[in-house]
Amino acid sequence: MTNEEIKQTEDTVNETEMTMDQLIAQQESLSEKLYKKEIVEVPVVQINQDYILVDVGAKKEAAIAVSEFAGKTMPAVGDKISAVLVKRGSDERPSILSHKKALEFLGWDICKKAYEAKERVKGTILQCVKGGYIVEVFGVSGFMPLSLSELHTAYKHYLPVGAKIKAVLVEFSKEKQKLIVSRKQVLEEDEAVRREQVLGEIKAGDVLRVVVSKVDNDKLFLRFHGIEGIVTLDNVAWKDPETAITNFRRGQRLKAKLLNLDKETPRLEFGLKQLFLNPADALKRRYPYKSSVKATVVKVSEEEGVECTIGKNNTKAFISPFEMGRDFTAKEGDTITALVVGVNPETFVVNLSIKKYDQVQNRKVVAQYLKQAPRPTLGELLQDSFAGKTEEETSETETK
Repeated sequence: MTNEEIKQTEDTVNETEMTMDQLIAQQESLSEKLYKKEIVEVPVVQINQDYILVDVGAKKEAAIAVSEFAGKTMPAVGDKISAVLVKRGSDERPSILSHKKALEFLGWDICKKAYEAKERVKGTILQCVKGGYIVEVFGVSGFMPLSLSELHTAYKHYLPVGAKIKAVLVEFSKEKQKLIVSRKQVLEEDEAVRREQVLGEIKAGDVLRVVVSKVDNDKLFLRFHGIEGIVTLDNVAWKDPETAITNFRRGQRLKAKLLNLDKETPRLEFGLKQLFLNPADALKRRYPYKSSVKATVVKVSEEEGVECTIGKNNTKAFISPFEMGRDFTAKEGDTITALVVGVNPETFVVNLSIKKYDQVQNRKVVAQYLKQAPRPTLGELLQDSFAGKTEEETSETETK
């Protein structure tokens, strides 16, 4: 062999020896960690019906129960999985390891970091128990009370076993093996973001589609994208709102006009009557100010006034004692002519006046009289009689 070949052979032996030393060290480290019940990474060498066999070094194998992977992805031969020693084996039986407990040990450390950072975590509902749920978070079993499971207070279980949730850790103690989970806090945070987005897209005056959430005697509660709003009684209807409010039902979908928006509360104030024309405005258009109308007397009272109706729809009208005039003698059933002087915005009754109507008629008579040709004065008559006569005839007339 040449010197170069000898050198290459020596290098190969040295490399082999170093590799063997490292392997022995790794095996010793693995065994040491196992016996200290530390978490180790072990390769899968065989899988049977009940156990997953893993290589723990020194030509030994350990077993992990297949049941620990129920509902999870089963590892394949050659995969490395985390495990921790549960029970030492002997020459006749292998050591028992647990993948589940390894994840739990790791999970406590991860949960501690998430708790301190107030970060959200993902969990799985394992079991419904009295007063709440058992939730798995990073392999750790925690408890989520019913009161912390929904956005609003829950009195029964709504989440099924196996459901995936987002939550925050509100209590943590590895020493006491205590972990309290809150899904409600996540829902509240998300709801606050969603509300801010919704409120930023609407403004006073908008007509929105809402749902009736509650009906009271003096107000309606409406819900818009989960945000509560109210309709006060005076904004329910123009006429008889006390009766109108009884026609609404919980769950009813309708349109409402946004009257006021308080983004801080948040509080929405809606109006329903604002979607319709004010009856007072409609009456003003139908019966303009100072227009004359025919009215049918319904009731006469010298102290309270005259109740009557006008138009084909028998619209209610009223003449106050002051507007009746001195010579009013009509009785129930009579037809009278009066002047429109306004509309009551609360009762939607047209106010009439006979006195003002008479005044208008009197002014018309005077105006008509003034338009006629005036009668000739005496001077004008005398001037006409002398017209066309000579000077002598005029002198004789004057002498006579």
